[in-house]
Amino acid sequence: MFKVFFSLTLTILTLLCGLHVLALWIDGKMNTVTENVIEVVSSEISAFHSSLIIGDLHADSTLWSRDIATRSKRGHIDLPRLRDGNIAIQIFTSVTKSPLGLNYKNNSEKSFDTITLLSIAQLWPVETWFSRTQRALYQAEKLSLVEKRYPGQLMIIQTRSDIENIIASRNKGEKIIGAVLGIEGMHALDGESDNVDILYEAGFRVMGLHHFFDNKLGGSLHGESNAGLTTFGKETLLAMLSKDIIIDLAHSSEQVVKDVLARANAPVIVSHTGFKGHCDTPRNISDELMIKIAERGGLIGVGYWDAATCGSSIKSIVESIRYGINLVGINSIALGSDFDGAINSPIDVSDLPKLTVALLKEDFTSEEIRKVMGENLIGFLKNQLPLK
Repeated sequence: MFKVFFSLTLTILTLLCGLHVLALWIDGKMNTVTENVIEVVSSEISAFHSSLIIGDLHADSTLWSRDIATRSKRGHIDLPRLRDGNIAIQIFTSVTKSPLGLNYKNNSEKSFDTITLLSIAQLWPVETWFSRTQRALYQAEKLSLVEKRYPGQLMIIQTRSDIENIIASRNKGEKIIGAVLGIEGMHALDGESDNVDILYEAGFRVMGLHHFFDNKLGGSLHGESNAGLTTFGKETLLAMLSKDIIIDLAHSSEQVVKDVLARANAPVIVSHTGFKGHCDTPRNISDELMIKIAERGGLIGVGYWDAATCGSSIKSIVESIRYGINLVGINSIALGSDFDGAINSPIDVSDLPKLTVALLKEDFTSEEIRKVMGENLIGFLKNQLPLK
């Protein structure tokens, strides 16, 4: 009996070790930097970049088995590289469900969920294997532990005064980074509206309604139904808004976007995206809806990958930013990299000076650059986060 138990235990451990190695390999293969061009940044431009207050609307870095406090050769983000890029504010989004192949066209609820496999392979707590709420909470806890270990380097932002404190510290020359907790898709509710309160208490302040699948709230842009908000979705939306939770419409169906705009009493965001008129892919919603989002004070984060910008270069990002400014105005455009979101990006976060160089080469004004790189996001958070 002991031999059987020992053999079974050894088999399970070997399988888990193999899965963990596979997870590390997937991270290295799916979160890559494609444009390894050495860009000489002049001292003048470097000084200008250092003067910017930079923020980014979307990164999935807590999904992966990395210590973001230390520099890594994998992926796009860690604290040292955030400092190299001069990031002041980074929204970290917890991913709880995602399909194999990241299909943007049509995903069934029956499609294989890769996050279940990743949670097991990366040796997350057992409860995360079966609960998407627990997956979100665990990813938040990973960031909270970094904050506790390095209080002078990272601070989780929950209120408007937190933003003020971060900016004041950085104006004094301190390189502390403000982290906002977000969720990519309300699969994280596990179908229970009470979990909004649990996630809020854990520090989540940005909540995306959808990811790749339709859910109990309504239709995903990449699901099967193309439906709008359900009754449950309308009730949950109101519960979120009552707490001053910022609503993220990235990945939501166009009908959900319309339904939210008809009901929301606060501006919304599209955290990582491109523009349909510039890049006609299933990942992007119509320009008409983008204009309506902006007219209501919303913020649109421009992504860094080909399905968002129809290109794989820094120039593609710059062209998408310019298109967005021309479409909805300078005050509604921000950065929405989707770093560590299983994308091939031309840059990682340490390469942001290269983006500044590219914007200057394309005759963006210093005001345009300051607003897009971070001032718009800072202003939005100051107005939309809970007061306390």
